[in-house]
Amino acid sequence: MSERRRIGILLFDGVKALDFVGPAEVFSETNLTTDAYELRFFSPTGADVTAFMGLRIGVDGAAADSGPLDTVIIPGSELAPNVFDDRAVREAITTLAKRSRRIASICSGAFGLAATGLLDGHPATTHWKFADVLASRYPAIRVDSERIFTKQGDIYTSAGVAAGIDLALSLVEEDLGPEVARSVAQHLLVYMRRSGGQSQFSAALKMPAPRTSIARAVAEYVGDDPARPTSVAELAAHVNVSPRHLTRVIRDELGVTPAAYIASLRLELAVNLLESGETVAQSASGAGFASPAALRRAFLARYRVTPSGYQARFRSTASEPADEATVLSA
Repeated sequence: MSERRRIGILLFDGVKALDFVGPAEVFSETNLTTDAYELRFFSPTGADVTAFMGLRIGVDGAAADSGPLDTVIIPGSELAPNVFDDRAVREAITTLAKRSRRIASICSGAFGLAATGLLDGHPATTHWKFADVLASRYPAIRVDSERIFTKQGDIYTSAGVAAGIDLALSLVEEDLGPEVARSVAQHLLVYMRRSGGQSQFSAALKMPAPRTSIARAVAEYVGDDPARPTSVAELAAHVNVSPRHLTRVIRDELGVTPAAYIASLRLELAVNLLESGETVAQSASGAGFASPAALRRAFLARYRVTPSGYQARFRSTASEPADEATVLSA
């Protein structure tokens, strides 16, 4: 390669360090064998910035002085979306975007692209906890809270933190091919492509706490004995209302039918049982599923990962068995 690709990363006060360090390490690791990238860090004014964690970070200069770039990366912040309401930050994003071939956001950095109009009419993702706010604030954007990252043309968005590494590996693969990207992933001990979507990470947080007495009574009824029959008529009789009234209350409060609410409650209970160490069979029985296969189907439909796969990822931080760990170096 005769010319290195210049990667510009915008930093600002309140930036989440992992959002830019992860992708930067991918490009730096790539340089160990290819010398393909030149990393440059900018702030809106050229002044040093302070990350959300309190770390003081120096930059190479102001966004206005960046010069031509191949790629721009906009990391996120726990202070989003308000941090991207700052005029200087928005102007810096606009300036860098005009000088680059492609632009990518990490996590809540999507608010930065949205605030400058770059995502209008595009699909986009962000960390699942910001997805509803992004969709509400910018209705012209097609927000997909399930995706790990999205691409349309030369605009990319990714979910939170580690998803920035996934996206950076994808950019390396586009630039230099799958073999280079696979080598980088192996050296960083990460997967080239993770299975499932974001919902597997937010599984236990999906169901909102019921607000009305009727919804609470339904949740308690299911929790007391998940395997018992739960037709609309039976639930309505239990809470002393008509089936029509029960359906209206559940739909108005939660936006789903009573049957969908019950299914979500059972699935959430199964998640809790899996996290506590129960087997898949025990979790299925304890959550009122007819069989482990029925739980597996429901899990795959909602979270795009199997119950055993979810349990392996999130039950413990202990080291994986040797045969699993060696997958990364295969």
